[in-house]
Amino acid sequence: MAKRLIKRYLPDMHKVRDHRYLRLFGEMLHDPNLWHLNRHSVSDGFAIGLFMAFIPMPFQMIPAAALAILFRANLPIAVALVWITNPITIPPIFYFTYKVGTWVLHMTPQPFTFEMSWPWLVYELGQIWFPLLLGSLLVASAASFIGYFSMHQLWRWHVVRDWEKRRKVRSKRKR
Repeated sequence: MAKRLIKRYLPDMHKVRDHRYLRLFGEMLHDPNLWHLNRHSVSDGFAIGLFMAFIPMPFQMIPAAALAILFRANLPIAVALVWITNPITIPPIFYFTYKVGTWVLHMTPQPFTFEMSWPWLVYELGQIWFPLLLGSLLVASAASFIGYFSMHQLWRWHVVRDWEKRRKVRSKRKR
């Protein structure tokens, strides 16, 4: 059941292999272990994807793919989960991670007004980079940890539930 559910939402293997940013990995993308759907590879893929989603950097898919290849995790899941942070969700997510960073560092969050310019971005990033990065690492680690164990337990629950269903069917047949 879990495998069928995940397969329904996963992108096609060939689409991921042919993605323009992921082509740089070349033959490494042909490792069949990167495409397997089992409890460990899916849980690892969730952990990697969630971790990279909360790291404030451009092109998060590339390091997510590299980590999935390195740890032999499910590549499509790791790459797809990076898109939790998209142009719509980036401002609230990174504001939250900034607030977490300032809370941990016992700093007061600095008020700012948004301006779409390079000098503004450089200046503001110079002021907030440390709490933002610290908060992002903490939230990424927590999300990764929770995602890994949640997916691991969800997968196990589905397998046990399917075993129980089969056992009940077999016991009905014997009667």
